Amino acid sequence: MKEPVKDFYGVILGWLDDQGDKIVATDFYGVILGFYKKSTDTTHDFYGRIICQGNAVTGLIMNAKE
Repeated sequence: MKEPVKDFYGVILGWLDDQGDKIVATDFYGVILGFYKKSTDTTHDFYGRIICQGNAVTGLIMNAKE
C-alpha cells in the first residue's frame, strides 16, 4: 500500500510502499531512493548499501528534496 510523505505545507514529496518485508521509498516522480528491510531492521540506499540500523526511509525522501 502506497502512503504519501508530505512536507509541512501538505505538498507530497514522495511515497512509502509497504511490500511485506520491505518498505520502499520513492520520490514524487517514482524514482526509488532506498528501502527499509524489516527482517534485518536496516535502511539501505538506492545501491543497496546499508545506511543505518532502524527505519530511516522517510529521511531519504526528505534529503532528496534538497
